[in-house]
Amino acid sequence: MAAVQPVVLVPVGVDEDALDACLAALEASTPAGTRVWLADDAQAGPRAGAIIEGWLARTRLQAAHTRRVRSIGEAAHLDEALCACGDADVAILAADARPTPGWLQQLIACLAHDPTIATATPWSNAGEAAAWPRIGEIVALDEEPSRLARACAQLPATHPDLPAAVGHAVLVRGTARKRAGGLDAASFHSWYAALTDFSLRLSGLGWRNVLCEKAFVLRDDEGHSSNGDMDRLSVRWPGWHARLAQCLMDDPLRGLRTQLGDTLAGLDSGSPQADLFRFPS
Repeated sequence: MAAVQPVVLVPVGVDEDALDACLAALEASTPAGTRVWLADDAQAGPRAGAIIEGWLARTRLQAAHTRRVRSIGEAAHLDEALCACGDADVAILAADARPTPGWLQQLIACLAHDPTIATATPWSNAGEAAAWPRIGEIVALDEEPSRLARACAQLPATHPDLPAAVGHAVLVRGTARKRAGGLDAASFHSWYAALTDFSLRLSGLGWRNVLCEKAFVLRDDEGHSSNGDMDRLSVRWPGWHARLAQCLMDDPLRGLRTQLGDTLAGLDSGSPQADLFRFPS
């Protein structure tokens, strides 16, 4: 029996231009028939609604859109959506992110590589501990998405541990999420803080939060916490900020970052392999 493919969950935000770019990249970079859920916590305005309606009418993906009448908050809304997905693995993609070709297949392969992996996070130019080319920095990139994808695909599948998953894009193993109890939406409002807390709880249960070095997702900015979230995170996990700071200083992925840069520099600009990242309609 073929494995059930994950659901791609996009929490719709207020930036219409970013949403438009996200959906265009999702369409170009994801296999036809992939299940996609655009979940709106009463955030999108009329223009975003029109963008979503137009995209749903022409997409090759198996997509659906829901909108709450009243907002319940970012973390609570995501937890509600994750619970609705049951045991299914879910790839949460920020609505201002732009996945590169093959991103979802590489994340799926990452989870399949090791049953103890609970979350797989791809590289991003705004990915904090998973940032490229420099850790903890936001760097505007003018590289073609297909070139980034080709370079990542050539890296060895080592799947190193991250301090926590990062919110630009993350594939969450459904069974691990259920065992960990999902997101703590009662304590945290933002996805940023709730994901960190969730990752640390997973680690405490013996699961791994890893980098999927063979995938890349672009983003113009990092996620942000809500008022009070980081204070609550510090109380629950008093060693977290020191651990993250140590990671940023030591940069344990420095060698892998350099390898990705060298691989990208060695690619021919006129890609004879570009068709590897095209998906049938």
